[in-house]
Amino acid sequence: MRIAKGIETIDLKMNLFGNSSPIFPTLIWDDQDAILVDTGTPESSHCIEHAIEEKGISLDKIKAIILTHQDIDHIGSLSELVRDLGESITIYAHPLDKPYIEGEMPLIKFNKEALLDRISGLSPEVQAEAKKKLETLPPKGNVDHLLTDGDYLPQCGGITVIHTPGHTPGHISLYCHRDRVLIAGDALIANHGRLEGPREAVTPDMEMAMTSLKKLTTWDIQKVICYHGGLVEDHVNDQIAELARQANK
Repeated sequence: MRIAKGIETIDLKMNLFGNSSPIFPTLIWDDQDAILVDTGTPESSHCIEHAIEEKGISLDKIKAIILTHQDIDHIGSLSELVRDLGESITIYAHPLDKPYIEGEMPLIKFNKEALLDRISGLSPEVQAEAKKKLETLPPKGNVDHLLTDGDYLPQCGGITVIHTPGHTPGHISLYCHRDRVLIAGDALIANHGRLEGPREAVTPDMEMAMTSLKKLTTWDIQKVICYHGGLVEDHVNDQIAELARQANK
């Protein structure tokens, strides 16, 4: 979906252990470079690469991948994409999520013990498929460059990093200056055009996650891309301010 000139979502289906739902990695580009934000679930690389080429962007223009956080539906195809796009691509992430992305520590929410518990009530067929996939977990890749709160990337009209912890310790959101677009990752979700805080069931520190939303009230945001739910563009500053007020209660 086209969000603005040089910003489009890649509309994917997340099929993970019996759950199927849409997810929205984002492609940002200018005349020189293109940046992919998040990589979907494992085995999504072909769909992502096909979608990029359908937008008229050559794969060799992809110079960087920014990971908003460590969850498997965001880092799942990282190693596949690095393999296909080339080792020279730069991988960005926050230092607090780096050891999980690189496999030095088990993913907080998608480690093998947690996933076995999660699939225990599913059908035998789904459990068998999930256990087969678990043999290859966690997906991992090297992080080349660390991003912290307030960091500025000059590419694609300028991007500022906003550290929005809670959903994971190193969760980041990205503010694209040129078009006043916020790539929220999982700091926000979209529900029928309305913004909500992250899902409590998969947010270890919900209080911190809601407090993080206060940072977003200092930005002039025209559109929000939520990884779960997609685009929201109706009075988004007001919606974020209301969520921030709720965090104070």
